[in-house]
Amino acid sequence: MPELPEVEVVRRGLERWVAGRRIVDVSVPDPRSIRRHSLGVEDFRGNLIGTTVLDVVRRGKFLWMPLSDDPSVSDTPHTALVAHLGMSGQLLVESPEQPHEKHLKVRLSFSSRADAPEELRFVDQRIFGGLFVTSLVPTADGLPGGAGVSDWALIPEEAAHIGRDPLDPHFDIEALHQKLRARKTGIKRALLDQAFVSGIGNIYADEALWAAKMHYARPTETLRRPDTERIIYASRDVMSRALDAGGTSFDSLYVNVNGASGYFSRSLNAYGREGELCHRCEGLGLSTRIRRDTFMNRSSYSCPVCQPKPRNARM
Repeated sequence: MPELPEVEVVRRGLERWVAGRRIVDVSVPDPRSIRRHSLGVEDFRGNLIGTTVLDVVRRGKFLWMPLSDDPSVSDTPHTALVAHLGMSGQLLVESPEQPHEKHLKVRLSFSSRADAPEELRFVDQRIFGGLFVTSLVPTADGLPGGAGVSDWALIPEEAAHIGRDPLDPHFDIEALHQKLRARKTGIKRALLDQAFVSGIGNIYADEALWAAKMHYARPTETLRRPDTERIIYASRDVMSRALDAGGTSFDSLYVNVNGASGYFSRSLNAYGREGELCHRCEGLGLSTRIRRDTFMNRSSYSCPVCQPKPRNARM
């Protein structure tokens, strides 16, 4: 499933090609991908055709495009087109002449611009993602909703419950630290809880914990402020490097808006490296190998030397 860096790569691509353009037509070859828009296809189309995309904003894995009926009037937007990629969703900016993809679900046509293709296509093989139009509500802290150009303190209703992500300039480490201390769970389980901190999935949780030299079952109530800082700084570092590499692609299901794959998988230190030498231990002349444990019906990868399991582990 795409995580924060992959979704941010898509957001930046959409910001370049889609922001400021008017939607002139919408087609929905497969209504299953707008199932979250409860009023159906015609209402979905009616809420989009004729509107202009003002910005492309992200919090965690949620993407949204604030809409305006008249961009010449500087009113605060009230609605947005929300996109969630799910496990295999792709948002592709293409020209109308390009053949339709096998799993094309929704197609938006935009006003012409000399330097940009005219279509945005939502392609989804597994149909866990989708698009819908929804209302924007004020953010709980009165600060901008997420990453984007605009500074509107607004967020889609469906995303209002999720926490800010480590790359958000308004992320509050102290607030997170207090929540972690009160939660009494394992640190990785807390990092995967989107209400706590958004955007961190299984891959980057393992990578951040490896970088922070912390076992995934470390009890959150034992964390000191420097421990929390180390984890968040490690999360920021690994996700920033993933952004620079275009995200992490293990197969063809994650691509950016131009259809290109990311290559951060070549730089992973823990995730997916069961039985391979730990890079940090190897640099110290040790031959420790990365181990894999079953965790929440998934896998967790760590180094048994760099990340020793605590005696009071919380799984």
